[in-house]
Amino acid sequence: METFISICLGVGLAASVGFRVFLPLFALSLASYCNVWELNDSWQWIGNLTALITFGVATLVEIFAYYIPYIDNLLDSISVPLAAFAGTAVMMSTMVDLSPVITWSLAIIAGGGTAAAISSSSSIMRLTSTTTTGGLGNPIVSTIETGTSIFMSIMSIFLPILAVIFVIVILFIIYKIYKKFKTSKA
Repeated sequence: METFISICLGVGLAASVGFRVFLPLFALSLASYCNVWELNDSWQWIGNLTALITFGVATLVEIFAYYIPYIDNLLDSISVPLAAFAGTAVMMSTMVDLSPVITWSLAIIAGGGTAAAISSSSSIMRLTSTTTTGGLGNPIVSTIETGTSIFMSIMSIFLPILAVIFVIVILFIIYKIYKKFKTSKA
């Protein structure tokens, strides 16, 4: 059961990484620092004070940078590969008692894949907002993304099984929007 819960935590945090790269890493660092979650042995460094401060500062910079017009679009251009990497790392750090082959496979597919899917759809949403509102709607998009990332991070740490259900709902919504967009384009 502990392994299943750790996988749920990783998937939930990876989804959160899709909205904000550093916020879930900060949440995981804080949870580890406060002994709420124990990370696997090779990722214990995330729970030290230096990592906590570093992720905290990076989180604040990232959140505020998304409120600067055109910087937000620049950040989106690098966020998809960065989110895939961070989603994989978050998933790796949370999994316990699995063979390296299974750990890496799950981390890349479930962690990196979930983060990349959400990050790319988020980038498309911001680009759509930029083109339709001249960037005036982007702060609303940024606020929704940050709020969702905070919510998913907290949910993942304290209710990881419920967080996975929210991830499935988010991915389903993304799929429906993509399908609707593809149908309207044809």
